[in-house]
Amino acid sequence: MGGKSSKLSHLQQLSPARFESAPVLKQLAAASRKLAELKGIAASIPNQAILINTLGMQEAKDSSAIENIVTTHDEIFKDDAFPESNANPAAKEVLRYRQALRVGFELVRETGLLTLNHILRIQAELESNQAGFRKVPGTSLKDGARRIVYAPPQDAREIQTLMEGLERFVNGADTFDADPLIKMALMHHQFESIHPFYDGNGRTGRILNVLYLVKEGLLDIPTLYLSRHIVRRKEDYYRLLQSVRDRDAWEEWVLYQLAGVEATATEAIATIEAIRAALYDAKHRIRAQYKFYTQDLLNNLFTHPYTKIDFVMRDLKVTRITATKYLDALVQGGFLQKKKIGRTLYFINPPLNAILTGEAMREPQT
Repeated sequence: MGGKSSKLSHLQQLSPARFESAPVLKQLAAASRKLAELKGIAASIPNQAILINTLGMQEAKDSSAIENIVTTHDEIFKDDAFPESNANPAAKEVLRYRQALRVGFELVRETGLLTLNHILRIQAELESNQAGFRKVPGTSLKDGARRIVYAPPQDAREIQTLMEGLERFVNGADTFDADPLIKMALMHHQFESIHPFYDGNGRTGRILNVLYLVKEGLLDIPTLYLSRHIVRRKEDYYRLLQSVRDRDAWEEWVLYQLAGVEATATEAIATIEAIRAALYDAKHRIRAQYKFYTQDLLNNLFTHPYTKIDFVMRDLKVTRITATKYLDALVQGGFLQKKKIGRTLYFINPPLNAILTGEAMREPQT
């Protein structure tokens, strides 16, 4: 087979000193500051499930879009509320991504590790199968002239060996003396180059990015999502991946990833601050107008962009009649909008919806 060799080096063979240049250290400091700020802002939301659910959907949507799985916020939110009735396959793919992220987060939180078994669990959740690591050759990358520019490892034993080396790199504090953000960038490149699965490699790799930061204590919950940065700079992403293989251009790749951390952390901070402001506004106004106000009700309205009677019954432990009465009162008070799918009602939280779709974050037209 022609083209580039599939032989990959173990990351431990790199020198950490390579990443002590002034440009890398400057970008690392900026990314680290924003990440620490994001961790603090996220902790200011009393119910962390709100961020895990809503921001998880944002990441799932953007990460899936990189793989040309494109859908709308409306379809995702509907499928989240009515998985049994919505036939949109792209929305279902997006929500499987969010579920895979949740599964991975729970595993990392329970064990403090990010192991091969965890990675296999995440990918199985994402793809709804138990295929495991590839046993057959992977797809080669070709240029415009159909020439092979990169072929991932083809042998099952080599894939297993490389993944075991990656596992040691990820979990061993003494395997590579560098900042965790630099290690995350190296880990992501190595995972994507191994391409260990039949499908879902890109999305699994992007889930691993944020889970690694949770594992390292840089985040408490998975709130940093690099996929938006990649969506906007997709050509750079693939070009720089290949530049490492062609020219050993690790520093350029690391700078790209660190810039992505800074940019997406900045955006996540703005999103969380907007959610927090909308949440406290709703809390004060609902509590002032309705005796049925509870924290559980508020959590419901901000965990589900589209809520429904069944969700309120479950979260507040009330009857259908009571849940319907609460939601109708909130519609009449201007807090919610009532919509219908077939015979079934759902209720939109307009401020939260505007934040998640980006409408609330855009500058008004003049």
